[in-house]
Amino acid sequence: MERKAGVLMHISSLPNNRGIGSLGKAAYEFVDFMTEAGLSLWQVLPLCPTSYGDSPYQSPSAIAGNPYFIDIDTLVAEGLLLESEAPVYDMGYVDYEKVYNERYDTLRKAFRRFKRALPEDYETFKAENAFWLDDYALFMAIKEKHGMQAWETWEDGLKYRTVSLKRFAAAAEFHKFLQYEFFKQWAALREYANGKGIKIVGDMPIYVAYDSVEVWSNPKQFLLNDDLSRKVVAGVPPDYFSVDGQLWGNPIYDWEYMRRTDYDWWVMRMSMALKLYDVVRIDHFRAFADYYVIPADRSDAKVGEWKPGPGMALFNRINEALGNPAIIAEDLGELHECVRELVRETGYPGMKIMQFSFDGNPYNAFYYTNYPENCIAYTGTHDNDTTRGWFDKFDDKDLVKRTLGYYGNDVTSVIVERLYSSRANTVIIPMQDFLVLGTEARMNIPSTLGGNWSWRSEPVWKEQAPRLRALAEKYGRL
Repeated sequence: MERKAGVLMHISSLPNNRGIGSLGKAAYEFVDFMTEAGLSLWQVLPLCPTSYGDSPYQSPSAIAGNPYFIDIDTLVAEGLLLESEAPVYDMGYVDYEKVYNERYDTLRKAFRRFKRALPEDYETFKAENAFWLDDYALFMAIKEKHGMQAWETWEDGLKYRTVSLKRFAAAAEFHKFLQYEFFKQWAALREYANGKGIKIVGDMPIYVAYDSVEVWSNPKQFLLNDDLSRKVVAGVPPDYFSVDGQLWGNPIYDWEYMRRTDYDWWVMRMSMALKLYDVVRIDHFRAFADYYVIPADRSDAKVGEWKPGPGMALFNRINEALGNPAIIAEDLGELHECVRELVRETGYPGMKIMQFSFDGNPYNAFYYTNYPENCIAYTGTHDNDTTRGWFDKFDDKDLVKRTLGYYGNDVTSVIVERLYSSRANTVIIPMQDFLVLGTEARMNIPSTLGGNWSWRSEPVWKEQAPRLRALAEKYGRL
C-alpha cells in the first residue's frame, strides 16, 4: 500500500479577515501548500453547523454544512453582497459569539439578492437533497422563531410534529440557500484538491446531538421516553482523557429499530459523507462493537454499563450499498476484545497516537517502532494538547528524551520525523505540530465548555513546505 503523509487542519483555522476560516482563497492556498509539502491527505473536523458550545461534534444536523464556512468574498465576487456589507474583523482566533451575531445578518443580505435571479441548478439541488434538506430547513426556521431554544421546549404541536409546518416554509428557504452555497463552494474546493492529488479526510461523529433535526424528525431511531426525553445518554467511563469520564449527553440509538429498517439511515448518512469526503474517519468507532450507556439523570460518566453494538452487520450493509468506502476507525481508549475484533474484521485502519506512548514500556502499541502498516499515525488528535504543550507539562521529560534518544529542545519535530519514518502507511500531523506551537494553539479540551475550537493560523505554513517535502522524500511518502 502507498505510503502517505497528511495534515489535520480544520476549515475554521484558516486565515482571512472575516472572523473565521472559510472555503475561499486561503483554502485554495492551503491546498497549494500541501502540494508543495508532499502532503496528500487533508483531514478536517466535522463540517456540520455548530451550536451552543461551538463544538462540531454537537450539531443541529449530521448532514448540513456549516454556514460560517461560506466564503463571504466569493459572495461579493458573485454580486450577492456589496463589499461594504461584508464586515472585516480578525482577532487572531475565532470569536464565535461575534461571528454568530454578524454572519447570519450578512448572509440574509446575500439571500435577498439571490432570490431576484435564482440560478438554474438551485431547484435541482433542493430536489436532489429534499430527503434531508426539507426537514433541516424547517427545523432551523422553527428554532429561529423560538429564539434558538432546543426543540424539546417547543409547544407540543411542533415538538411532536402533529401540526402543519407550512407556515415556516418561507423562513426555511433561507436555510436551503445557505446549504446550496455551502455545498457549491465545498464541491469546488474538493475538486481543486482532488485535481492536485489530495484526498479529503472527513470526520463523522458517531452520535448526533439531542437538539438536532435527526432526533426531532425521526425519534423512533433513538432510545427516548414517551415525552421524547432521553432514557439514557452517551459518553465514556474514566480514562486517560478524563478522571470523571466524559458525559456527552447524546441520545443513544435504538439499534434494534435500525436493524429492522436495514440500517437505511446509516447508509444515507455515509452516502452523504462521501459526497463531502474521500475518506471518512468515524469518531468513537468502538461504539459499533460495544457502547457505554449512562442514566440520563447522571451528572458524570462514572456510572454506566456496556451494551453490544450492531457489529459487522452494519458495515456489511454499508459495503454492499456503497461499494466498500474508505473508512478510518477511531479506536482509542480502553478497548474490549470485541472492539479489536470488529476493527480486524472490517479491515479499517485504526489510529496510533504517539503522545500516549511514553510510559517506559518498549512494546507500547502507540510507540512508532511498534506500528503495523495498516494504521493512521498521529502525534495527537484535536482532543490532545499540541505536542509542544504536552511535553511542556509532561512530568518525566527525561523519560521522553531517553526513549527517543534525543536530548535537544525540539521534541515536537523529532516526534514528527519519527512518525514519518514508521511502518504506518499513513501519517497525519496536526498543523500546530508542523508549526511547533504550544498550548495556546490547542483545539479542544474534552469535557470543557468555552474557549475551544477557536485556534486560527497565519499563513506561515507556506514557509514549511520545503522542510516537509524533504521529510516526505526521505521516508518515501511523496
